[in-house]
Amino acid sequence: EVQLVESGGGLVQPGGSLNLSCVASGFTFSSNDMSWVRQAPGKGGEWVSGINSGGRSAYYADFVKGRFTISRDNAKNTLNLRMNSLKTEDTGVYYCASGRYGLGLYRGQGTQVTVSS
Repeated sequence: EVQLVESGGGLVQPGGSLNLSCVASGFTFSSNDMSWVRQAPGKGGEWVSGINSGGRSAYYADFVKGRFTISRDNAKNTLNLRMNSLKTEDTGVYYCASGRYGLGLYRGQGTQVTVSS
């Protein structure tokens, strides 16, 4: 059974930081590009960041460039997202997904990120 389990979300003030993690199982994580996508309240999903299977190439949506850093540890089947300088508009449910742009076969259940003062 394929599982992607996200953690690390929470409530943070504007300007704060959070670290999201996603632990994968049930498929060959190290062979898959991975990504983070998010869904804000009342909006559709949007791609946030992607990383290639080896972890050497990272990709970011313009609205997170310079603030978010994606990484992975293939030995631990883990995908990470370090989020700095958080803004209220970063609020949403963040999902770990397979595929560089979140269009792969697998997606987790999500973790809530709320940025509010």
